[in-house]
Amino acid sequence: MITITLLVFLLQLIPGLGVTNALQYAGAYSIPAFGSFEPWRMITVSLVHSTSSPFHILFNMLFLWLMGRQVESLIGTGKFVALYLISTLGGSVAVLFLASPLQPVVGASGAIYGLLATFFVIARKSGGNTTGLVILIGINLVFSFVTASISWQAHVGGLITGGVVALILVQTPRRSQRNQQIALLAAVVGVLIVLTALRSVLTF
Repeated sequence: MITITLLVFLLQLIPGLGVTNALQYAGAYSIPAFGSFEPWRMITVSLVHSTSSPFHILFNMLFLWLMGRQVESLIGTGKFVALYLISTLGGSVAVLFLASPLQPVVGASGAIYGLLATFFVIARKSGGNTTGLVILIGINLVFSFVTASISWQAHVGGLITGGVVALILVQTPRRSQRNQQIALLAAVVGVLIVLTALRSVLTF
């Protein structure tokens, strides 16, 4: 994920290539009435970051490297990728419902918050001390709400979705529960798709 995201960021820096505009997300891309129905941007948004400040991608990739490696080692690569993508989708659904449909957003923060939620759920399940993690999540959420340029909607959506995915993973750890796990994860994706479809026909 880090390598792909960094490569995309380098492409973003090339003038005239239009990578940011092609991959960023806004609610309008999920609402046909706005004339440009491109729902895949709900996932591709995680690949692009702000080019006006290097701190956006640096902080996200730092979190992904520090937290992502640990989560991946605990749940496996396949489940990690699923978690990352579903959390991204959840963040975009929150943006769709809670932000202006014309406000573009970029970044992997929805996925990062999904990883934070997963690490919290796993730590709680194993009886670990989660105080520091709760403080970290709380500080970041507060910063999200008070900083105008940050999409708090994507952060909250990714956090909630990642938490739900994590609960499914820790409750179905055995190989014999694999089909149940897949069905539950598919149900989460299904709910997110239904919510997206509902918002696409609502006018508020």
